[in-house]
Amino acid sequence: MDYGTDSGDEHRSAVEGRLSGKAYPGGGEKRAMAGKILVVDDEPTIREMIGFALSRAGFAYVEAGDAAQAEAEILRDMPDLILLDWMLPGQSGIEFVRLLRSDPATRAIPVIMLTARGEEEDKVRGLKDGADDYVTKPFAPKELVARIEAVLRRMKPEATNDMVNVNGLLLDPMSHRVTVGERDLDLAPTEFRLLHVLMTHPERVYSRDQLLDLVWGRNIHVGPRTVDMHVSNLRKALEASGHNRLIQTVHGSGYRFSTRGQT
Repeated sequence: MDYGTDSGDEHRSAVEGRLSGKAYPGGGEKRAMAGKILVVDDEPTIREMIGFALSRAGFAYVEAGDAAQAEAEILRDMPDLILLDWMLPGQSGIEFVRLLRSDPATRAIPVIMLTARGEEEDKVRGLKDGADDYVTKPFAPKELVARIEAVLRRMKPEATNDMVNVNGLLLDPMSHRVTVGERDLDLAPTEFRLLHVLMTHPERVYSRDQLLDLVWGRNIHVGPRTVDMHVSNLRKALEASGHNRLIQTVHGSGYRFSTRGQT
């Protein structure tokens, strides 16, 4: 089955206000699914069909019929990826992706454009304006899911269900288990999410504020020292296997996950 055909004219209008300066929640408790997708399309039947394909692939999803509804959903719970139709009523998809890229709070959200425009010039324009990939309607659901997984794997690996194995430390998002050999490690949900973020971005240094956003979410009001406490708990859980040394403190900056020796 192929999904989607665009209909109607593209309407453009000035949109008051910006995304900057608003509070963007991170959704509180993170999902054990493969990530949360925001589907933005003005055709309810297309949203329904895409939602069915996403659910079958293990994704959580929410819907929006236009850019204003999409902004409201982002304010409510930051998605891991946005499927964005080019031709929307009011503010077009291409205008909305420019707005997302202009705001530090939403700049890093991966965006896949959905459109009936198949000309190379349109594809180049979409990518130049900030889209991370481009899917032409009609499309097969398997192709769409494969594109989503590829973008997430490249840009937000912590939002996928891929298992991560580093030096015998195995993290499985599907079963929500961390194992060393045959032994399960007992991690609290926060420590699990913290480890998942760090393991999927080896050698990257995260500040405490960045980890607060990624692990706790933007609508949770806790101090940076909370990160220190949970890093300490995580190290204790990994101590018996010797993997605690992989979580390194970078003085004056934050923390990183590294198989290299501490410098």
